[in-house]
Amino acid sequence: MGVWQSMAISESGMRIEQLRAETAARNIARANVPLAAGVTPRGPLRVVARADGLAFGRLLQAERQGMADGLVRGQVVESADRGPRRVLDPGHPLADEHGFVAYPGIRTLDEMFVLTLATRAYEANVVAFNAARTMALRALDIGGR
Repeated sequence: MGVWQSMAISESGMRIEQLRAETAARNIARANVPLAAGVTPRGPLRVVARADGLAFGRLLQAERQGMADGLVRGQVVESADRGPRRVLDPGHPLADEHGFVAYPGIRTLDEMFVLTLATRAYEANVVAFNAARTMALRALDIGGR
């Protein structure tokens, strides 16, 4: 693997982690927005990362044949694993006939955890990118003498 390819891989990793952090921030912002009556609750958004858009089995085969570039692409998808969170607040204008207000099924603590992990992974990609850049600059330095 060349220096430029390792820098490109680190860059794609930074992009996916930035998308993951932005998605977690959106989820945190939506966590306490009440749902109007009759609105279908949306679950938390998640980022699905795939290497070069290939399924995992095809990716392993492509790596064996030297065809995979190692770049990661991400896509934001809606997770439907949680129903709405119901809070008793009879005085709220969006409360139902039993006095409950529905909120999206987003757990703020989970989203903060995802945000922290995305930040740490982004930092790791920055370190790898800077190491590759330093190696390239040193190689140019050696070759220039």
